[in-house]
Amino acid sequence: MEKANPMQSIRLEKVTLNIGIGSSEDKYDGAKEILQRITGHVPAPAKSKSRRPEFGIKKGQIIGAFVTVRHEEARKLFEKALDAVDFTLSRNAISNNSVNFGVNEYIYFSGMKYDPKIGMLGLNVNATFARPGMRVERRKIKKGKVPRRHKMISDDELAEHLAKEFKVKFKGEES
Repeated sequence: MEKANPMQSIRLEKVTLNIGIGSSEDKYDGAKEILQRITGHVPAPAKSKSRRPEFGIKKGQIIGAFVTVRHEEARKLFEKALDAVDFTLSRNAISNNSVNFGVNEYIYFSGMKYDPKIGMLGLNVNATFARPGMRVERRKIKKGKVPRRHKMISDDELAEHLAKEFKVKFKGEES
């Protein structure tokens, strides 16, 4: 019986929640409030990088809010977000070592109640996965190279990990 290589394991690195509000900055406070309630962290403003006159957006204008969560909190938040979509994802949600999906309305999260002051806002969830040892390439002191085959997690491998670790079902697949 062969032992599994621990360096080949896949782990959740971070989860980022994002709410886009477009050009109406009055929705920003509501978006911040929702993200703070869901995560317990203070969200950062997402600012536009370029001017988009067709959407009424100026460069540097606040167009959303986001929050990034790491470590054990990230795992709990990811499970909470998966619960909001009934642990069902599309195969297209997996790409480049990450899983991206949307939650149509914040009230789908357990424990969240509708707030008439905020209205209905949806959010995007981005979960990033990595293998152990990736810090070697990012650290400041004594950086090293990490081979491409260690960096890239195939979409099928990540889908298998999600199904096993988080009990995710994929749309259109028999279980």
